[in-house]
Amino acid sequence: MAGTQATDGTFKSPLRKLVRFFQRSRDQWKRKHHALKKDIKREQNQRLAVERSRQYWRGKAALAERRVCELEAELGVLKKRVRRIPVSAE
Repeated sequence: MAGTQATDGTFKSPLRKLVRFFQRSRDQWKRKHHALKKDIKREQNQRLAVERSRQYWRGKAALAERRVCELEAELGVLKKRVRRIPVSAE
């Protein structure tokens, strides 16, 4: 049916001009599509990189927090020991 539309006189422009116009339009659409596809891929990769980085730093922060708790507990034990040691008068 599409072939009959071009030959039955529904278009006022000559077919050679229409063909060139439609090809150019298609090519522009393809370029736009590929550019957007590339942008989407770049954004997806960026999002994944950010998620990995956040996960890494959250793990590192959790480890540091545990270490701080351990050191504070150890400090508390050491302070209790120091209080028990009698101070000698010299």
